[in-house]
Amino acid sequence: MVATGRGSLPFALVDAAGAEVEVVSGFLRDLSLSDCSPLTVRSYAMDLLRWWRILVALQVDWQQATADEVAVMVGWLRSAPNPQRRPTADHAAVNPRTGKPLLRAGYAPATINHALSVVSAFYTFHAQHGRGPVVNPVPVSFRRRALLSHRSPMEPVPVVRRAPLRQKQPDAPPRAIPDPLWDELFAALACVRDQALMALFVSSAARASELLGLTGDRIDWAGQRFWVVSKGSRLVEPVPASPQALTLLALYLDEAGLPAPGQPVWRTLRGEPRALSYWALRRMLQRVNTRLGTNWTFHDLRHTAATRMANDPALTLPQVQTILRHRNIADTLRYVRTDIDELFSRLQQHFRRPRVEQMRPAAGYTAEDVAVVFGG
Repeated sequence: MVATGRGSLPFALVDAAGAEVEVVSGFLRDLSLSDCSPLTVRSYAMDLLRWWRILVALQVDWQQATADEVAVMVGWLRSAPNPQRRPTADHAAVNPRTGKPLLRAGYAPATINHALSVVSAFYTFHAQHGRGPVVNPVPVSFRRRALLSHRSPMEPVPVVRRAPLRQKQPDAPPRAIPDPLWDELFAALACVRDQALMALFVSSAARASELLGLTGDRIDWAGQRFWVVSKGSRLVEPVPASPQALTLLALYLDEAGLPAPGQPVWRTLRGEPRALSYWALRRMLQRVNTRLGTNWTFHDLRHTAATRMANDPALTLPQVQTILRHRNIADTLRYVRTDIDELFSRLQQHFRRPRVEQMRPAAGYTAEDVAVVFGG
């Protein structure tokens, strides 16, 4: 996969000879013309690159692919190690400090399902133009499609058997950082830039890509808010910021200098100042996690902010939905729940509480006599 620099086709696939794979380029170009973001086009191109390598290894033309080749891809994804993951002895192990499961050594079920969706969309696109196999090689669940085609959003989602080769995805609840661990995480940050970033994350519930795209002209100091380009909708929307976060941001800008109009606020600290990338931001959190023995992610900060807001009696659920920019209030309802750490803390108090011994009258007294003396 190569970056082309062209607006209509930001990424393309090339074969071993360096020639562009036209059938893939046509599909990716259609995505770009359908107003998909370049990151979406890149994600689809990566999945199709994997699919193309499997077809080359099996010596199967893309127009002759069947469900057997798709099964080979799924089997490889289920067994192959992910080069971006650190292997663990037990895929079901959890971090004892955070309570979050450790990442498995291979590919996640969501990654496998995404690859299946991309390959299916690729063949659906070419089928509309009379190309490719007669039957889409990715199996589908026709019963599931029939039940979901005319479902009202007010109705519960019906439970239907998964399509063949689709992986089971656990619906894990959002994980907020407990206050003591948040204080520990914040104290471990090395510089005021990182402190300002973290404080803005946990007070605004902004996503990493949204906060990294912040420019100096989109900060309203008096109104204690700033504007971000929302993921998905790409609308410029305001999000709140706490006084502590804005104070730290002012200290950081006093050290680094004010950015030029339209230039990013967050810049690197070493060498020639340049825009802070997501990978550099991720590496910063990885170093802190290694030092503390935790496995927090930046999305955990959004979960933390959302959980705090949703369980604050001073805020209504529609207000929290507006801050989080959720389309459906059901997504916001996920944060209204019992905090697992608070629950276990109260359980420990329950276990330490002495058992109350029930007073019983001595033997020989009738129930009527006890009732006359003590009432009952």
